[in-house]
Amino acid sequence: MKPFGALMSYEEALEKMLNNTVPIERKEVVSVEVSNSRVLAEDIVASMDVPPFDRAAMDGYAVIAKDTYGAGNFNPVRLKILGIVYAGEAPKGNVRNGGCMRIATGAKIPSGADAVVMVESTEQVGDDEVNIFKPVYPGANISPAGEDISKGQMVLSSGETLTPSKVGVLAALGIRKVMVYEKPKVAIIPTGAEIAELGEDLAEGKVYDINSYTISSVINENGCIPIRFGIVPDIAEKLKAAINEALCNDLIVLSGGSSVGERDLLYSTLSEFGEIFFHGVQVKPGKPTLCARVREKLVIGMPGYPTSCLSNCYLFLIPVLRKLARLGERKQMTVRARVSKRIVSTLGRVQFLTVKLDGDIAIPVYKESSAITSMSQAHGYIRIPANVETIEKGEEVEVILF
Repeated sequence: MKPFGALMSYEEALEKMLNNTVPIERKEVVSVEVSNSRVLAEDIVASMDVPPFDRAAMDGYAVIAKDTYGAGNFNPVRLKILGIVYAGEAPKGNVRNGGCMRIATGAKIPSGADAVVMVESTEQVGDDEVNIFKPVYPGANISPAGEDISKGQMVLSSGETLTPSKVGVLAALGIRKVMVYEKPKVAIIPTGAEIAELGEDLAEGKVYDINSYTISSVINENGCIPIRFGIVPDIAEKLKAAINEALCNDLIVLSGGSSVGERDLLYSTLSEFGEIFFHGVQVKPGKPTLCARVREKLVIGMPGYPTSCLSNCYLFLIPVLRKLARLGERKQMTVRARVSKRIVSTLGRVQFLTVKLDGDIAIPVYKESSAITSMSQAHGYIRIPANVETIEKGEEVEVILF
């Protein structure tokens, strides 16, 4: 246990959180229509060929290839048109020597035919004959059965996150329902006497609850389900009751109540019936971050200041959520930019400085820990190492995009 004052490094803190995050095991069956972004909980093995039949790769005439040998611009081969095959229809009849069938792209190849002549290489003569000006080989312009997917092929694996293209694969196989991992449920408990519920008239000295709604948005965006509790006042018994009630969820996130102060009870409350991993991290903003375990459930205490809280969502909460939901690590997008002014940081702490981008210029937008507008204007942040005190104006930095 590291009490506030003995700060843990950012890397150690994140590792501790992730090592105590257990990926969801519960599964459920959902319809393919709502399966996008869900994590597969089963292997998908093709029960059929896709396409399930030989089909025309383009408009033209289904022929017996040998009948076209010797065809040329000045000595076309003339064949009798025996019928027409449209996409989605079963061929009526079959192709025999000296005959052919007009065929549409995607239509099933009629029995007897083994090639398709492109319509551009033909000229219809009257109502029931066609001149062929170019020979074809067996299989020409035909998409064979199983060309895309072969029966028995494992096309998707358990643990893969479904995307629109993968949902398309399920649809191609005629699969209507699929087994996925449940979305983990994450309890959000806002704490503090100074915050009010949205829609209430603000009493003197109070502000609206910001953090639980930003946290909820982050949870939704990262494959989990937010379960928001009402505001819990700074009363030990009520805080204990809320945490006990929240233990039926997969993760508990509290906002506020983790800074050192006589009314902040989270640390002392969790100490009574849980194991505290750390309280305080060497980062700015977000120093008063807490992590504990209560009855095998991870509990994260976020800073009360909105900017610090949202910053910690990116630094700590998102990696935890994604491991919990089996989504894999979030891909970080970065750009290089030059800072618009000299930046002074605090030695000994990693600083995550929010910036907005104007072309290749990174403009710091951080105001203070309570100013959520600075985050709403930012495109990303600069990570300033603990051993760096200044970044000079015009110096190139890496901006990690939100």
